Amino acid sequence: MRTQRGLSAHLTRAAFGAALLALTLLLSTIFSGGTAQAQGTVTPRHTDPFWVASYWNNTALNGTPVLVQEERNLAYEWGTGSPHPSVNSDNFSARWARYIDVTPGEYTFVVTSDDGIRVRVDGDLIIDAWWDHSATRFTGTKTLTAGHHLVEVEYYEKSGMAVASLSWQAGPPPITNWKGEYFNNKSLSGTPVVVRNDAAINFDWGVESPAAGVSSDDFSVRWSQNLSLAAGMYRFRMTVDDGARLFVNGHSLIDAWKSQAATEYSGDIYLPGGTVTVQMEYFDERGNAVARLVWEKAGSSPGPSPTPTPIPPVTGGVIVDNRDAGFVRGGSASGWASANEGYNGHLYWTQNNDTARPGYNWGRWYPALSAGRYEVFVYIPDRYTTSANARYWISHAAGFTQRLVNQSGYSDQWVSLGTYTFRGDNQDYVSLADVTGETYLSRLLAWDAMKFVAK
Repeated sequence: MRTQRGLSAHLTRAAFGAALLALTLLLSTIFSGGTAQAQGTVTPRHTDPFWVASYWNNTALNGTPVLVQEERNLAYEWGTGSPHPSVNSDNFSARWARYIDVTPGEYTFVVTSDDGIRVRVDGDLIIDAWWDHSATRFTGTKTLTAGHHLVEVEYYEKSGMAVASLSWQAGPPPITNWKGEYFNNKSLSGTPVVVRNDAAINFDWGVESPAAGVSSDDFSVRWSQNLSLAAGMYRFRMTVDDGARLFVNGHSLIDAWKSQAATEYSGDIYLPGGTVTVQMEYFDERGNAVARLVWEKAGSSPGPSPTPTPIPPVTGGVIVDNRDAGFVRGGSASGWASANEGYNGHLYWTQNNDTARPGYNWGRWYPALSAGRYEVFVYIPDRYTTSANARYWISHAAGFTQRLVNQSGYSDQWVSLGTYTFRGDNQDYVSLADVTGETYLSRLLAWDAMKFVAK
């Protein structure tokens, strides 16, 4: 009996010690702000008013997290620091999970991250930006029923600055930049499956989907925005895989609506200043998907001259005729024709193309100039000049300037294309292609002489 009583007392003391240790650990967790070393995934409860946050010392959320804690807000700018002493400052990942209680309706979720982030609501992926990038804002929308919904955010930081934040609001996302309308077909048909605010058209999706709910192949996008630009010549550059077309103020500036590897296109246009409507349409067929658009001022010209004023004959200057060494031409050999008339008794001519079709014809005049300012004149012969939209490009020290000339309005006349500062090297030239935008093969264009007169 004495032995039994001693054993019972020993067991009682052991049980009390174990309970005291468990209580100490619990109080330690509570008073340390909810921080604990995790042994597995922790699922939030519907009534929890906080995020359950888990951190890993790798970028793939692999293995056992090194830290699990409660966090009231998901709004962090760690800079080059660490979220916690036990977490790396680079090459770490995190997962936040909580339930939100909402009224029924459409909700917009907004994240900002540096580097990758993705968001799921009730298991549905609504934001997928899982790649290295600087601090960038992404949005996703989802229609929710009344009640509780599970929100999960996954994030990784590769190196450098670290940013992660999430907010949400009722209603569709406000469109403050590019309105991106995404379709699950290649023809922009029907109702878009995703409409969102895109900060820029600067995407390289690879073989992935551009957004939750959008196919990874056979999709299309329409971006639109009203820009405020000062008056001047602008060059728009578009890089796409596969096809796209660009409209500026309703004008079809670039048309590359075809399947292709990543290719850059450019188009120049004079804009009078003020509000400019820009719309880019894009489709991806299969494989990699790339869509980028940038623009810049393309020279210092005060504006286009659709109908330049003819001037009296000009003496002196540097002349490049169409049979001189400084004149080069290219395109389809069968598209070129010549005539023994015009300046110095010879010219070349072609029929026009409506767009930049394969093999379109072009010619360039390269003058041998000293650096300085020159007025440029083109000689318009009497015949083979029925185009009203000959597009001359002048390459000069400040960039490129386009001048539109109605060739049909002149007869054996020198026509001024303006005055420019030239470098005095092989980047000084004037170019003319037979792409006029007029009905295909309905007009004739002539290449004759070009004159550069020092000012």
